[in-house]
Amino acid sequence: MMTGVSHTDVSRRAVFRGEVSGVGGLRRVAVLSVHTSPLAQPGIGDAGGMNVYVLQTALHLARRGIEVEIFTRATSSADPPITRVAPGVLVRNVVAGPFEGLDKYDLPTQLCAFAAGVLRAEAAHEPGYYDIVHSHYWLSGQVGWLARDRWAVPLVHTSHTLAAVKNAALADGDTPEPPLRTVGEQQVVDEADRLIVNTHDEAGQLVSIHGADPARIDVAHPGVDLEVFHPGDRRAARAALGLPLDEPVVAFVGRIQPLKAPDIVLRAVAKLPRARIVVAGGPSGSGLAAPDGLVRLAGELGITARVTFLPPQSREDLATLFQAADLVAVPSYSESFGLVAVEAQACGTPVVAAAVGGLPVAVRDGVSGMLVSGHDVDQWAQAIDKVLRLGSGPRAWAMSRSAAAHAATFSWENTVDALLASYRRALADFSTARRRVRDLATARITRRWTPRREVRL
Repeated sequence: MMTGVSHTDVSRRAVFRGEVSGVGGLRRVAVLSVHTSPLAQPGIGDAGGMNVYVLQTALHLARRGIEVEIFTRATSSADPPITRVAPGVLVRNVVAGPFEGLDKYDLPTQLCAFAAGVLRAEAAHEPGYYDIVHSHYWLSGQVGWLARDRWAVPLVHTSHTLAAVKNAALADGDTPEPPLRTVGEQQVVDEADRLIVNTHDEAGQLVSIHGADPARIDVAHPGVDLEVFHPGDRRAARAALGLPLDEPVVAFVGRIQPLKAPDIVLRAVAKLPRARIVVAGGPSGSGLAAPDGLVRLAGELGITARVTFLPPQSREDLATLFQAADLVAVPSYSESFGLVAVEAQACGTPVVAAAVGGLPVAVRDGVSGMLVSGHDVDQWAQAIDKVLRLGSGPRAWAMSRSAAAHAATFSWENTVDALLASYRRALADFSTARRRVRDLATARITRRWTPRREVRL
């Protein structure tokens, strides 16, 4: 296994450069998001929950007075070198490889070019410009590892998904993650100063699969923007979307790919004669091989007239869709958390979700929605039908209120509280390691220059 510069070497370099970055001195965070920009529309290509996470945490960190610079790969010649998103938050679009026609499986070939762009940005400033590096996804972790060694600052890493977990729950016909990713993830886990995960379940996976030190893992649940996602008028929402007022509506929101299992929802709804389904998202990953696959499936199931396909939606339009639906289905084969589930519940809409990954945390089974074990279509049809049968009576209102109340416990403020706590631990541990190296170096110098007593025979 490849290894990088040791923590001792990093600490020694920091001591000799005379840098000081105390626990209370966190001013600026370098965030790395190689394969997808936080400004990209979720539901298109590789953009999804991670994009929302990176952008929202950056915005909330900035509100705490901490500057955030996000490095991502430019995907268009029209991308400006720097985009100022909000006071204290900027996105650096690094040119690394061709702008188009490169998916995330090709990106390892461009990591050197991306890393060079990141290091050059820091080199334009005085040493110690960034206090910490936070990388997202394993590709970013590879670059973060190099930046950590070069800048002598701690590396905090969030995996978001793990290859071994995804490969253990592949949908039929889906493409497994390559061994290169598994090796790369192991390297990053070994090198990161701290690891941040969405749930305790994910922490256990890092320990069991990659042998991570539990003492270096911190849990930070993702949040939801309650100013955007909140209960609303269902009739008005349906009118805005052109949906009938008198039919049960099931919504699926996400990237159209086997991992997200939208076909399960279509097959389940096909067994419920009165239900209508709205699918909002675009093809992604292995789903690009058959971008019209869901449309054809709807025709084969004879439910074309009951299916509404929408492109990926803005956050405001997504909230309208959630408000319009009777329930939102999240049948993913693997999901580290499930932001869609929390956002839907924040709108007072129950969620029927697969009991995988972080979804049992995002959804309170029997309270804010239902969890389904496995992907048997009949079981999904029964679960969806059970929620739809609540109608608009007292039980439906109770679940709607519970859904909104449960979602309200997931705020980005809480997420950032957890991030800052992790950052401070990383800085403290890093500072301690540097002091040890300094003391060791001082002791060696002292021994070297201490006069020897003359020995007479």
